[in-house]
Amino acid sequence: MKKDLAAVAAVLLLAGVGAAAAEDVVIQPEQETVIKEYVHKQPLASVKVPGVELNVGTALPDTVELHEVPNVKYRYTVVDDRTVIVDPSTRKIVKIIQ
Repeated sequence: MKKDLAAVAAVLLLAGVGAAAAEDVVIQPEQETVIKEYVHKQPLASVKVPGVELNVGTALPDTVELHEVPNVKYRYTVVDDRTVIVDPSTRKIVKIIQ
């Protein structure tokens, strides 16, 4: 019985690791270049978001407007003078580029 519990625990642990890895977002270098060039040409005013730490994985509130980058699924905005790339479906920061 203990072996069964250990096996179940191991499977659950590995499933959790797989789920965490699936959340990692990889922006291809060419996509990142397109985003950086567009952001440079289309500067935005910085906004303040009290109580939100700017980290990859942090979800931005609905009050923060996200701006489109043509031909890229991600959006961008500037918070506390830092440009962040956001997944619009989750509103989570996937990359901080400045």
